[in-house]
Formats: sequence, C-alpha cells, structure tokens
Amino acid sequence: MSFTKTDLIGLKDLSKEEILFILETAEKFKEINQRDVKKVPTLKGKTIVNLFFEPSTRTRTSFEIAGKRLSADTINFSSSSSSTTKGETLIDTVRNIESMNADIFVVRHAFSGSVKFIAENTKANVVNAGDGTNEHPTQALLDLLTIKEHKKTFEGLNVAIIGDIEHSRVARSNLWGMPKLGITVRLFGPKTMLTEHFNEFNCKVCSSIEEAVDDVDVIMMLRIQRERQSNLLLPSLREYSKFFGLNKILLSLAKKDAIIMHPGPINRGVELPSILADSKQSVILDQVENGVAVRMAVLYLLSLNKKGE
Repeated sequence: MSFTKTDLIGLKDLSKEEILFILETAEKFKEINQRDVKKVPTLKGKTIVNLFFEPSTRTRTSFEIAGKRLSADTINFSSSSSSTTKGETLIDTVRNIESMNADIFVVRHAFSGSVKFIAENTKANVVNAGDGTNEHPTQALLDLLTIKEHKKTFEGLNVAIIGDIEHSRVARSNLWGMPKLGITVRLFGPKTMLTEHFNEFNCKVCSSIEEAVDDVDVIMMLRIQRERQSNLLLPSLREYSKFFGLNKILLSLAKKDAIIMHPGPINRGVELPSILADSKQSVILDQVENGVAVRMAVLYLLSLNKKGE
C-alpha cells in the first residue's frame, strides 16, 4: 500500500493498514541505526522544525536524531527564547517559520487540538509530538513496534495500562490504535484519574489492579502528570505507590513472559520500583530505541505527500 496522509495528528485518524505500514517502514529504518555510519540521504535538502512549547527529553531528542539520520536540516525551536514570550500568537509563529520554507513541523503543545489547528493553517507537513491530553501518536507507534518485536503478533494480546489515564495522551493514542490491531486493553487507575468517558473506548475498565494485570501479556505503567492537574488528585505519592504501583507480587499474576513498558519519565519508587524498571522483563529502553526508527519512518512517509496535490 501507499501512505497518503500529509499530517500525523493521531492514531484515531489511521486505519489498521496505515498503522502496520508505518511499523513495517520503521523496521526497515531500524537497520540504519545499527550501522557504524548512521546516516542516509533520504531527506537531504528538507528542513524539519521541532516546535516544542513544552519540556521534553526523549521525544525532542528522538525527533532531532531521526531528522539528522535522514540528512534533513533539523532546527529546534524553544518557546522560552522565542517571540511567543513577547505576545506573538501561535499561528503567527508558525507562519513566520513557514515563510523560511520549512518542510515539516514537529509540534508539542500544552493545549489539545493545537497541533490540528496548526496543520490546517500551514502548507508544511505536521507531526503531533503531543498535544495536551489528546494524543501522542508516535509514542503509541513505538509502543506497538516494541510489542511486535517481543510478542511477534498483536492479535489476541492483552495489555494493561495503569496509572494516570485521565491526563495521558499516550494512553489515548494507544486506546485508538491497539484495538484496531486486535489487542484487548485493560485500564486501571485512581477514580480521579480514570473518569467514566473511557467507557466509550473499546477497552475494559478494571475495578482492581489485580484484575488489570491478571494473565496479561503487557503491563504499561504511566506516571502521575502533575503538570496537567490544577490540584493533586490523590492524598500522597506513598499511598499512590501502595495501591496503584507495580510490584513483584502483582507482576507474578501476569503471564511469565509479560513485558513491562513505560513512556517515561519514570518516577522510580512511585509507579515502578527500580528492581522492575531495570529487570529483564522491562523493555523501556527498547521503547526509547524504537522511537528513533518510528520517527524516521513518519518523517519519511509524510515527506512524500504535499498538501494540495
């Protein structure tokens, strides 16, 4: 098949076939990352601008490395040192940078829907690197690639996502993507972080953490996203760890070959103890590694399609 999307806003917008095509492309690009010279001329002459209006380590670095390994000119934009601090609007910022003939915008923003708004108002290709609590599609894609590597298939797998579901754009992207591939998703978290609207997704909302992890193939732990909460929605981190954190006893309820995932950053001792975060069942660093290949694939595929053509 051919990939015809000009922007990647969310997995909600992608079909099963499109998701699988991106993953297959990422698998091919992953080989480049194993070479001594990790560079190909695929996007030579293209300009990629990373527009990050929120802090980021893994995602921003991963996109920068992905662009440079494809030989694109990669520019990092920081809102703290830009004209947005002088009152310039979001769309004026985008249009000014677009006028310098940027080809692809990679955007992270605190407000849900902001990336779609940008995509609708620029001729450049746009990639959503996380918008508010809406979606983080490339994170879900790298999660899927990691699962595929370890489980060989998607059909019939059970995945538990545990933690601050309400504020997690990673959870939402996976909730849109995983069921399309035949994965059953279970959710569990504090009631203040797992509201009733998640019943609308094709998933199972569990009443206990034991129910969530029982006989699952994958356990994905999420951090508490305090930056998206006006007030902390639980009494203490110690209490959260006791009732919503993963431990060795809970892990023993899952399948023997279950893998542990986390989008990062990890709050060690809260959602995950170090003994599990660094264990053989943890694939967290595999996720980070796969992020480069997935983002190379997304940048490449979008670059093939120009808006209006």
